Amino acid sequence: MTVLDKGEAEIRDYIKISKCRPFVVKEQGYLIPKKSVFNKIIGDSHFELQFAGFLDGCNDIVSYAKNFFAVHFKIDYRNDEGAISEYYPDFLVKAAEKEIYIIETKGREDLDDLLKIKRLSQWCEDINSVQSDVHYAWLYVEQEKFEKYDPKNFTELRNAFRREG
Repeated sequence: MTVLDKGEAEIRDYIKISKCRPFVVKEQGYLIPKKSVFNKIIGDSHFELQFAGFLDGCNDIVSYAKNFFAVHFKIDYRNDEGAISEYYPDFLVKAAEKEIYIIETKGREDLDDLLKIKRLSQWCEDINSVQSDVHYAWLYVEQEKFEKYDPKNFTELRNAFRREG
């Protein structure tokens, strides 16, 4: 298979998280959020639950959501073997009415993580170039650095983890 980047981006559809159909999750640790449309936030790791708790306490965001498979927000990327895979970023944060952050949290990195982040960065550039209704940005939040910086709000988090490109 040959992958050819045509340098084009298009919006095929929008996802409204509040219209997400109900879904069942496995029984595991969870958080009852105050700033999410979901009635439970299930984490794939302890760090995801810790991060959800942090977001829930941020007075400088409007809302957030864990990107469950049922939300259907995924980004295609080329994995370390060269095949096309699907990537589901961990969190979507509405920082302001027209500002959305897509956040990947990471406890332990694997070979595909940097490829996913590179693709997420490109996705944000692409979507921002074809529409101006909402500005999309991304953050890659590594557990060790999160615990070291110990941000008190979303602004501190954004400033500590913002990367260009």
